[in-house]
Amino acid sequence: MAEKSIDHAFTALDLTSAATDPTYAGVLSFMRRRYTKVLDGVDTVVWGIPFDAATSNRPGTRFGPQAIRRASAIFDNDPQYPFERDLFAAMPAIDYGDCRLDYGNHWDTPATIETEAAHILSKTNFLLTLGGDHFITWPLLKAHVAKHGPLALVQFDAHQDTWFDDGKRIDHGSFVGRAVREGLIDPNHSIQIGIRTHAPDDCGLRIVYGHQVEEMRAAEIAALILEHTAGKPAYLTFDIDCLDPAFAPGTGTPVAGGPSSSKILSVLQNLHALDIRGADVVEVAPAYDHADITAIAGATVAMYMLGLRAERLAR
Repeated sequence: MAEKSIDHAFTALDLTSAATDPTYAGVLSFMRRRYTKVLDGVDTVVWGIPFDAATSNRPGTRFGPQAIRRASAIFDNDPQYPFERDLFAAMPAIDYGDCRLDYGNHWDTPATIETEAAHILSKTNFLLTLGGDHFITWPLLKAHVAKHGPLALVQFDAHQDTWFDDGKRIDHGSFVGRAVREGLIDPNHSIQIGIRTHAPDDCGLRIVYGHQVEEMRAAEIAALILEHTAGKPAYLTFDIDCLDPAFAPGTGTPVAGGPSSSKILSVLQNLHALDIRGADVVEVAPAYDHADITAIAGATVAMYMLGLRAERLAR
């Protein structure tokens, strides 16, 4: 016990050290990373945006970052499956905490998110954001595009999120259409996986519908993503309702007929060659969850995103 520590999120000696907290105790940062606002020497940042004022159905995703962090305690610093490595040994990473938002002034929310994300990206290389509803991806894209230029969007979702708006609405169902109109994403190299609803406009994105996901092997889906993005810098956004409600009941707008968590994780595992410049996991609403099923799925998706980043750094 002398070599073990507790509350690694505060007691970590450096940004690449492994945690020894019991899975049932200790401060719950994401995967026990150090909680800090200091960005010196950091490659990768995990950040939460507890915002759900843009939801069209059930609210509650403001509690998503807390739930995902709590569920991530099961990753107890063994070599992470399927990456066979300590993700942080060569990837200095922190948990930056949450974005501070004014709950009474939602019109300031987009600029607040964009400004803080831009600050993080000005000093680090990779930002993984825990949402929050899917509206947050729009200001996140603005911050990432300011650094990297227009991006290919890889979106796992049950919804297209291409509904038209006037550019002023706070709506989680229109960020893709807005991003296309503003030139943030390249629709010719952007792709949506798991779609099980219809919107009036596809905005030129490639769509892989839910029934097609069911008929394809995971490796085939990943190969299609890599072919369509064509090596372009990409932003990866994962709406947890991409998964069937059997695997992710804790979300605001569940849609039956989706893929299993196992299949979609296999797709992510095969995206080694995707040039991911930023990522998010959104729409986890723990009030509708059972036994942390959805939070565990969200935390695992986030861990896979970090695993892909760690693999790229190790090449």
